[in-house]
Formats: sequence, C-alpha cells, structure tokens
Amino acid sequence: MKQKKHHPGSHEKDFTGGISLSPQCSYVGTTGEKAVDDEVRALAAKLSSGSSSGDRECMLAEMMITAVRLSRGAATDGDFKMLNRALKEMRHANEVFEPYRGQRKVAVFGSARTKPEEAEYQTAVKFSKRLREEGYMTITGAGPGIMAAGNEGAGKDYSFGLNINLPFETSANAFINNDEKLINFNYFFTRKLSFVKEADAAVAFPGGVGTMDELFEALTLIQTGKATVYPIVLVDAKGGKYWKFWLQFMSEHLMRLNLISETDFALFKVTDDIEVAIQEIVQFYSNFHSYRYIGDQLVLRIENALSEDAVNLLQTQFADITNDGKVLQTGALEAEQDEKDLADMTRIVLRHKRRDFGRLRMLIDAVNLAELAD
Repeated sequence: MKQKKHHPGSHEKDFTGGISLSPQCSYVGTTGEKAVDDEVRALAAKLSSGSSSGDRECMLAEMMITAVRLSRGAATDGDFKMLNRALKEMRHANEVFEPYRGQRKVAVFGSARTKPEEAEYQTAVKFSKRLREEGYMTITGAGPGIMAAGNEGAGKDYSFGLNINLPFETSANAFINNDEKLINFNYFFTRKLSFVKEADAAVAFPGGVGTMDELFEALTLIQTGKATVYPIVLVDAKGGKYWKFWLQFMSEHLMRLNLISETDFALFKVTDDIEVAIQEIVQFYSNFHSYRYIGDQLVLRIENALSEDAVNLLQTQFADITNDGKVLQTGALEAEQDEKDLADMTRIVLRHKRRDFGRLRMLIDAVNLAELAD
C-alpha cells in the first residue's frame, strides 16, 4: 500500500499540552485608567493590522496592559528588570528557531564534565551524527562535555546551542560558538522553556544535577499534561550502568512507595544501544504527527489512515483513558482550520480524561504499529 508523504514537523506548539487556546478579546484587563486602556487598544489594533492571526490584537493589548500595570504596581525595579529580560530572551529564542520550525529537533542533555576521550562523549557524538542522518537537528546547552559532543556530532548546520551565562564558563563550545543558532540566556527558566517547547524528543546522557533537573523537568511536564508527549531516551555508553541504577531507584523507591504509577515508565526508555535510541525517536513519528485538544476532544493527527479493525482494537485497548469509551477516525475537525498545512491528515479522536499520560504514550505507540487502511 502506498503511504502518504510525511508532513514537516512544524505545527502549532504553544506549550499548553496541546490545548487550543480560545481568543481573549472579551476581556484583556485594564490599567485602571480608561483613557490609557483606549490608547493601548488602539495601538494594539494598529500594530496588529495585517496579521494572519485575529487573536494577536487582543493578546498584544493584554500584554501591553500587563506591562503598564507592572510599571505602576507592586513590582520592584529588580522585578521589572527580570521580567523585561525574560520576555526579551523568549522573544529572541523564538526568532532564532522560527526559520527551522519545519524540522524535527532533539534536546540532548548530559554532564559538562565529560572528557572527549570518555566513552560517554564518543557515544553522544555518534548518536547526534545518527540523528543528523535521520534528518533531526540537535539542541544542546552549548557548554562543554556531552553538550559539545552533541554539537560535534550534529555539525553546525544541524545544531542549536542554548547557552546559560555562568561566571565559570565564559563561552560556548567550539562546535556552536559564533553560530547564528547559538542563543544566550541569563535565566535557567527561560532556557528550559526553549528546550522543552522547541524539542520533539529529549535524550539524556549521564550527568549531574543539571542533567537530572532537565530530565525531571521534561518528565514532570509530560506526566502532568503541561507539555505534549514526546520520546524521552536515557542513553548510556555500551555496558554503562548509570541509567540502570537510576531506573532501579525509580522502581525500588518511587514505584514501591506508590509515588509514581506503573504507566509512567512508558514515558521514557533506558538503553546503551545507539540504534535502539534512534529507533525510539524515529518510530514515534513514523505515522503519528502531533496532537491538540479541542474542547474535551483529543485529536491525534496521523500521516496514514488506519484500517477499521485497527481503530476498533484501539477502542478496546484504550477505552480506560476515554470519557465515553470511544475512539474514532475522522478527517480534520472544523476547529482545526487554523492549521491548513495539516488539513489533509487523518485524525484519531477521543474524549480524553487528561490524566495518565503514560497510557497516552502507549496509544501513540499503538497507532504507529497499527494496520493501515487499504
């Protein structure tokens, strides 16, 4: 059977776990002065004229009113400077990533202390090189160690560097330094937002506190539905035991004490095989493309339609995560008209309970392995 050509990775990623936000024109707040409010609304309308998004005018007005209230409210000078710089950092990051929205990207984390002669470094180089061969770009923290290995393997054309300004690291690694895709951050929280928002998968090599921070950030956001589900792969050098001991901790402590669920283990994969790690990412996007929520409906966009038997099997296997026990296959919904590039894709639709996102990951895996329609 002939399959459809894959769509690019670009789609709306508003960091709301796939939730489609409704327009906010009914209420954009107030500065407390009607004359100022009127000026702000008029300026927002003028600046947004010609915009392809009708919601921009309302959101711009709301942002401007928020800024005015901050300047006149309880924010200290330090607060005001911090919020201004954070917004500028997020704006700059968006501008850098915008030309590459159509390419899938993988965030690579790991220790800054790993030396080039160590097996973990060489494994990270080989992994990022394989990612490039599969058409994926690599996002690293732009520092030394595993971060440098990720940029080295990907090469500058396929690399992003999200550098954090630290007193003991003066510049980015040589493989991304001075590149137009190097972004400097003052705040860890704006940097972490870009990592999770822009990546289509996350891969962690052995590392310290920072690596654990990035890993658990991604796991927490996905487990709670605040970010969309994507592959998380924990990669060791061949024969390494770093992630095996981490997995033992997760199993024997968190799971044993009922602090996490058994299905949470579906959200990540531990391996010391580069090809297994690559396959975990590539397979995830083999038919599945993306998802979003429309009301209480979860809409999965897939490249190729499934057979009727396959859809019925999905309904049987995943009724537990639906509100009505139904899993349907349809075309694009009317509310998806804002994503015209994806209009021809098939949809798998269910009324999702919005919990147990490990089971949602299992559903996506099942969709990728399901029998296709004739």
